[in-house]
Amino acid sequence: MNVIDTDISGVKILEPRILGDSRGYFFESFRASDVDSLLGCHAEFVQENQSRSCRGVVRGLHFQLPPHAQAKLVRVVEGTVLDVAVDLRRNSPTYGRHVAVELSAANCRQLFIPRGFAHGFAVLSEFATFIYKCDNYYAPQAEGGILWNDPAIAIDWRLRPDEIILSEKDLRHPLLHQFTSPF
Repeated sequence: MNVIDTDISGVKILEPRILGDSRGYFFESFRASDVDSLLGCHAEFVQENQSRSCRGVVRGLHFQLPPHAQAKLVRVVEGTVLDVAVDLRRNSPTYGRHVAVELSAANCRQLFIPRGFAHGFAVLSEFATFIYKCDNYYAPQAEGGILWNDPAIAIDWRLRPDEIILSEKDLRHPLLHQFTSPF
């Protein structure tokens, strides 16, 4: 597995070694014994989630408040998404900045997002199936979010405004400057 650091400390892109031939391909997408050394931190994943969405869906920007905060290891097994992590760690030099990475079934990349980040993605293909491992259990009372189109964060979701599909909940999140970070 090749690990690529991003512009924000702790957020990492993982590229598997793909073994392919005329029959198809094989790769190891996860090995618990390598997690600490690959990521440079301890993350014991306890829950895995899967979603399927159509083109134009933007999900996010979501997080879980402490003590239910979650680190995530995300990947796409069908289609293509633009995956985004926003730094909410109040003492971080990159607070409020984001990393955006294209994840697809074709590139087999994964993104590790540590605790203290808001997370979201936009579906760029006709459909996308998205899988993510979490190092803490989902707790509905700890849900939080930042508005997906906050101009202070300035995410280019790579979709036209008329293509974007959002949930009612994602339309009501606060702007970053209205949020007091507990991270």
